[in-house]
Amino acid sequence: MLKKIKVEDAIGTMLVHDITEVNLNSGFKGRAFKKGHIITTKDVHKLLNLGKENLYVLEIAEDELHENNAALLLARAIAGKGIYFSDEVSEGKINFYSSGNGLLRVKVKALENLNLLGEVMCATRHNNTLVKKNELIASTRAIPLIIKKKVVDAAVKITLNSGKVLEVLPLPSLKVGIIITGNEVYKGRIKDGFEPIIRKKINSFGCKVTKVIFAPDNIEIIANGLNDLMQSGAQLIITTGGMSVDPDDVTRQGIEKIGAKIEAYGSSVLPGAMFLVAYINDIPILGVPAAALHYKITVFDLILPRVLAGEKIGRSEIAKLGHGGLCKDCRKCVYPLCYFGKGS
Repeated sequence: MLKKIKVEDAIGTMLVHDITEVNLNSGFKGRAFKKGHIITTKDVHKLLNLGKENLYVLEIAEDELHENNAALLLARAIAGKGIYFSDEVSEGKINFYSSGNGLLRVKVKALENLNLLGEVMCATRHNNTLVKKNELIASTRAIPLIIKKKVVDAAVKITLNSGKVLEVLPLPSLKVGIIITGNEVYKGRIKDGFEPIIRKKINSFGCKVTKVIFAPDNIEIIANGLNDLMQSGAQLIITTGGMSVDPDDVTRQGIEKIGAKIEAYGSSVLPGAMFLVAYINDIPILGVPAAALHYKITVFDLILPRVLAGEKIGRSEIAKLGHGGLCKDCRKCVYPLCYFGKGS
């Protein structure tokens, strides 16, 4: 609650709002006193000249919180692993930062429910955004100067029910095996273009390509190659070629032959509609379509960091990518500084 008192009686009290000065002689217009300033004897004369004969003293009831205390409670409830924030609060606002490189995960529904409360807010980067150490990823704020405890308690309860709203998952360095299929490449009729592209993307995440196998369009040979990669210690397998519906494209059959379960074949993203996701013994197998040869960014780039972060990808995760999953194929690609892949 705010209590009005005369300026002369306000010495030693704290300003609960900024006070603006407009000086027509000097042309100055701006903040004369900042919220939180402690009133001194010498301030009284200036305040009177600014037309402030009365000020407001903050009186907080037992069922209320000051904005800064509320913001701290919010921040502690929202921030999960891989995130840090400062205990220094400014006007009820706290920023969150990544404590290391990784993948930002946002509990989108919990965030929405928190923001529906009305007197608290949290604004974040997009879910599944790659972030670097010390990068700003979100901000939270208590909106009114004085906020009811029950509102903050409700916000905290939302995070308890859903888990932390924000976390940054590290991307471990995995051993990656690649199998490149296609008679034309295997028999040397054309030069393979997939390996340098896939290798560059894998290396950018600190992972290591441990083995590359070339196979013709033959189910048995593809299956043997996949088993070879697993026996060599591959923790992630990338296949290229043989992803279309042509009768001689048999990479899928080779994947199924080793007992892998295909979770999704076909994606709701363009480029990359013929993408495949399968698992065997918890080892992910990602089938990269020919689009990766012609486009800088495809569905593979959207899914790869999520797989590296340990997320199990299935049909539902692929389907959600349809919202925002249409690449504009800009003349100059500016990804990730665009909407592509950020709708889910």
